[in-house]
Amino acid sequence: MKKWSWLLLGGLGVLCLGFGALQLVPYGRKHTNPPVVQEPQWNTPETRALAQRTCFDCHSNETVWPWYSNVAPVSWLIQRDVEEGRSRLNFSEWNEHQNTKMDLIAPGVIQAGIMPPTQYLTLHPEANLSEEEKLTLMDGFSQSLK
Repeated sequence: MKKWSWLLLGGLGVLCLGFGALQLVPYGRKHTNPPVVQEPQWNTPETRALAQRTCFDCHSNETVWPWYSNVAPVSWLIQRDVEEGRSRLNFSEWNEHQNTKMDLIAPGVIQAGIMPPTQYLTLHPEANLSEEEKLTLMDGFSQSLK
């Protein structure tokens, strides 16, 4: 019986050391929020509020970085999602090119439930949109971003 307890303790020790070593990897802790250059001309404050609640953490320079965004390997996933989201669509650096992107993607990804993604909604239940809110956001995007 003692042999198993030593093996268990040894295994836990190795796991703890491995987890500690992951924290030494520098990627995932560079939490930057560059200045807001220009936002779209929102049709209503409600459209902006819905976009802020559901999209801004990954698609703006106003990301809220929760405590777990400092703990690897979760920090790596969050950093990658924010970098990719900002590169695809950034409400804080709005221009005509962004308008074109929105025309192509917004209604489809929101209606299909692709955005916000499931892994985001798991940790941010406030971003879960009702069907009415989805319609309001899609209509707001269509009116704001033309």
